[in-house]
Amino acid sequence: MLNFIISFLSQPAVLLGFVAFIGLVAQKDKDWTDVTKGTAKTVIGFLIFGIGSSTLTGVLQNFNVLFQSAFHIHGLIASPEAATAAAQTKYGFVVALILILGFVMNIVFARITPFKNIFFTGQHSLYFACVLGLVLKFSGLSNLWAIIIGGIILGLCASALPELCQPFMRRITGNDNQAIGHYNMFGYALSGAIGLLFKKHKDETTENFNLPKSLSIFKDFLMGLAIIMLILFYVSALVAGPVVTGKLSGSVNWLVYPFIQAMTFTAGMGVLMYGVGMFLEEITNAFVAISTKFIPGSRPALDVPTVFPFAPTAVLVGFVSSYAAGLVAIGIMILFHSPIVIIPAAHICFFSGGTAAIFGNSTGGWRGAIAGSFVVGLLLAFLPLILVPVFQQMGINSSTFPNIDYNIVGSLLHGVLQLFH
Repeated sequence: MLNFIISFLSQPAVLLGFVAFIGLVAQKDKDWTDVTKGTAKTVIGFLIFGIGSSTLTGVLQNFNVLFQSAFHIHGLIASPEAATAAAQTKYGFVVALILILGFVMNIVFARITPFKNIFFTGQHSLYFACVLGLVLKFSGLSNLWAIIIGGIILGLCASALPELCQPFMRRITGNDNQAIGHYNMFGYALSGAIGLLFKKHKDETTENFNLPKSLSIFKDFLMGLAIIMLILFYVSALVAGPVVTGKLSGSVNWLVYPFIQAMTFTAGMGVLMYGVGMFLEEITNAFVAISTKFIPGSRPALDVPTVFPFAPTAVLVGFVSSYAAGLVAIGIMILFHSPIVIIPAAHICFFSGGTAAIFGNSTGGWRGAIAGSFVVGLLLAFLPLILVPVFQQMGINSSTFPNIDYNIVGSLLHGVLQLFH
């Protein structure tokens, strides 16, 4: 039974479909055909969205390997997927029950507090549950207390942290129906605040670049994305050489491989955007009924690609800017002889840096997009250094958790526990 509950809560598509079903049934004007169609479109749309997201992540992970090999960069990769796998192996029971209790407490806090956000990005909740479990167990707490404290903190963060971003979300989307459900919310709010430094230029957005005719192809988001990825992959492949690239490409010619990867990435983005459009309207409509009947004023907190359509060019700007910040951070760590060097993960910079740029763009135009995403890129690189020693003592050695909220909340929790310990 426990495995069923964990599996259920780990499948955002099923969870969102269930929520859509409840919301549609609660709307008395919907017949069973509408309910069935709306529920199915929510699940299918989210699965399409997931296919696109997985494709982007896979390609960018290949780029990580190629880039590090080409430029001989060595260190700890800031990738939550690998760190989570290691944490679940050692502390799977505690992590699983923190995740379940966190989901329950999210609903409780949304019901009884002003924080009306229901968090639906399941993998991020899992990553956060791992961080909380590791920090709590490091301080010597029993499994029971680690689960109780971790679940309460996770539920509170799921409800409260999206509120930091909501003033900027209203600017971005033009309404208050949707929140961000992605644990870089301190960073996104900071990026929006940084954008305010350039507020007199807020109308000069990334989406209104006055490009010369020779560069007009970049006005098409997917074409611009394809060209940027082609450049990044071919530069890395040519520097790495045929032997290193050939190990990644397998049976594909090493000079063809970068082209295929860049085009696959672009195709994945197209799939992702289609999926977002398919499920977002359905789940938003369902929440209107849920807010009325069960949790007044509630809204879904959804993964960051749901805001990509509002400023797609900003996503490209943010990716490049935050990845550049990560490379600058590597140089600073080496310069100051840091015992640990954090290597930026391209897929983290794409999703997190791209979203930060959308927030900065909403308040300060393209200047805010560049500045905000650059600062977020630095935070993604430097903040993990605080908790890496804790994770390494808990047996997590090959990777770490880069996200800003994990590291801020985790570091504060670790500091408080050490005072009592």
